[in-house]
Amino acid sequence: MSYWAKTPIPREQQVLFAPTLDAMIPEGHPARLLEEILVTCSFSAWEATYDGSRGQPPIHPRILAGILLYGLTRSVRSSRHLEYLTGNNIDFMWLSQGHRPDHSTLCGFRRRFHDELKDLFKQIGRIAMTMGVIRLGEITLDGTRVKANNSRSATATGEKLKKRLAALDEQIERLLSEAEAADKADEQRFFADESTQALPAELSELEKRKAQLEAAIEKVAAADEQRRKDGINSEKRPAQLPLTDPDSKVLPNKEGGYAPNYTPMAAADTHRGYLIDGDVLAQANEHSATVETVDRVEETFGIRPERLLADSPHGTGQNLTELGERGVELLSPIDSKPPQEGTPVCREDPSQPIPETEWAKLPRSKKTKKLDKSAFVYDATKDIYYCPQGKVLGYTGTHRERRNSGERRRRVYCCKECKGCPLRSECQNVNASRGRSVHRDEYEEQRERLAIKMQTDDAKTAYRRRLHAGETPFAVIKATMGLRQFLMRGLEHVKTEWLWACTAFNLIKLVRDVSRMRAKFAKLAVSAAG
Repeated sequence: MSYWAKTPIPREQQVLFAPTLDAMIPEGHPARLLEEILVTCSFSAWEATYDGSRGQPPIHPRILAGILLYGLTRSVRSSRHLEYLTGNNIDFMWLSQGHRPDHSTLCGFRRRFHDELKDLFKQIGRIAMTMGVIRLGEITLDGTRVKANNSRSATATGEKLKKRLAALDEQIERLLSEAEAADKADEQRFFADESTQALPAELSELEKRKAQLEAAIEKVAAADEQRRKDGINSEKRPAQLPLTDPDSKVLPNKEGGYAPNYTPMAAADTHRGYLIDGDVLAQANEHSATVETVDRVEETFGIRPERLLADSPHGTGQNLTELGERGVELLSPIDSKPPQEGTPVCREDPSQPIPETEWAKLPRSKKTKKLDKSAFVYDATKDIYYCPQGKVLGYTGTHRERRNSGERRRRVYCCKECKGCPLRSECQNVNASRGRSVHRDEYEEQRERLAIKMQTDDAKTAYRRRLHAGETPFAVIKATMGLRQFLMRGLEHVKTEWLWACTAFNLIKLVRDVSRMRAKFAKLAVSAAG
């Protein structure tokens, strides 16, 4: 008797009842549950894009979408790897129903259906909402960095691009001269009235490169102009344009250094961590997408969130105003410091000076070590500030500065009695020619209210939920799905790729929740029967 286990199915043995592909996938397998969810979704919009009057019958889009989404849940993004798996892995073979789409079919399908994929994301979200795992009472919004499909070194400034264009012009001029000389030689040899020689292929290719360089120069010039508006010296620090994927932008990497990157955004429901919106920005400033995200969530689910948790860049005055108009509460760390209760700044009569014994308790700026703006009390009825010595800072003018979101106007209040003040060395540079000034813009009151709210226990408890709900999707998408660099190029294609990842993330959670619920109901049924 042999010590080793016998082969369950010898390769050469014929069997009367061969095991079916379906029998090889057990009940409760993730592939089976994923298929059940996709079957409940409508793919009519996908089907409408196909022309059934010609060519071979296509593979149904639900099957191809299932392969891509299931691949992401298994850390497989490569279309060539997916092509191999559909012919060699039982779960992929079961999901593809025996079809073996090649990598070009999968790659083209992945980039083709952006609007239809948005609808699928919406349908899956509404299934989760029906199950009660999405509630939309409280949501988070956060962003991350993902590298573009562009080498770190494949970037150029406007000056470099102009040099390349000049060299290309010289090359084109030389080839044109050679082509013209060849035409004249042909005319003399064959006595032709006109040349029949077509434009050389090399010249045609160079003309295309010239058009691309000219477009790149225009794009980098616009980027330099924007940097000048933002107060950056574009001559000393010129904009760098990624050459392979010009839609991306050179931004700081999460792990350090700079490279062409995109900024993917994700909004999550804090109840169970499902994603309710996903987008990609080709810029570093995330706050520009705050209100648009809330509006898209309402459009997708028909319900407006009650509260939004976001990090400090989202707490701009404009966002506070627009979210307030929509009835959405924003909780975000805010760089605004109204006078704090319990400090000597909050006194009954701000026109009276603070006693010298209390000066050490006055708030000071971490950056300048001088008295902070929160040491000054604003009187809205008189539109003036009072300094710790009770002196008046009156309105002296409006300061305007360009920002990414537009022009920012700040009212300037200046004190005219700083000379001889015993607190002057603690308040400003003693050599300053003007008195101490503070700025106030149209959103200051809203920021102050938010800063006070963020000190409450309820706000602190709620904001702690942002870390898990907001950061977990990025950890799963990057670590589990392996999406640390986009495969596709161009902002629109990158948005589609990110939406595939967000949809797969929700499917992972939904498959687990369905499996958990079925196990719970089965246990209850056994208990009831017993």
